[in-house]
Amino acid sequence: MTDSPRREELAQRLAAVRERISAACDAAGRAATEVTLIAVTKTWPASDVRLLSGLGVTDIGENRDAEAAPKAAQCADLDLVWHFIGQLQTNKAASVAQYATFVHSVDRLRLIRSLGAAARRAERVIQGLIEVSLDGDPARGGAPADQVPGLAEALAAEPGLALAGVMAIAPLTMDPAEAFARLLDSAAVVRAVRPAATVISAGMSDDLEAAIAAGATHVRIGTALLGDRRARVR
Repeated sequence: MTDSPRREELAQRLAAVRERISAACDAAGRAATEVTLIAVTKTWPASDVRLLSGLGVTDIGENRDAEAAPKAAQCADLDLVWHFIGQLQTNKAASVAQYATFVHSVDRLRLIRSLGAAARRAERVIQGLIEVSLDGDPARGGAPADQVPGLAEALAAEPGLALAGVMAIAPLTMDPAEAFARLLDSAAVVRAVRPAATVISAGMSDDLEAAIAAGATHVRIGTALLGDRRARVR
């Protein structure tokens, strides 16, 4: 697929996603400007990031540092905000700190220390979100709700990091509205530590409406925007 047809496809998909966001905001009595669209470009090439940037997308999300780091380097000339949204190992913190403005997956004290040290070495301040587990499944990442207050305090106190809010993924076994309602409790806990930590990162292609109804400020959209990556010929 050449850039011109791909650009048209992305433009159509972007318009549809933005319409969904606008309709969800209308239904929730919110302004569409309250919600930031993060384009999740995992497995898609840097050329798609460039096309999305040309269409007005400013926020890019990635799950794996091995893919994100070179992609961010290839797009360093663009005015983009990079969001690291996947589970982050401490040995990747130094690399992620070079390009990510937001890390959505802070879920343990050791990671806070490693990421803070990496941010200081890079002379950057990284916006950290506490990832909250909504079902308690340790395999999925995220901290249980009862650990959120301590993690929020630690992140807020770590030089090089700024406590920005919370993130969660709705479990497949749970109604999204119920899941995101649980996240709001943790969001309030985090704001009690730092009132400016107002980011609520929730909602993906299948459940963005429920997330916006619950107050999400950032939605992470991959498939609806870029297509089904499973159908790609690698």
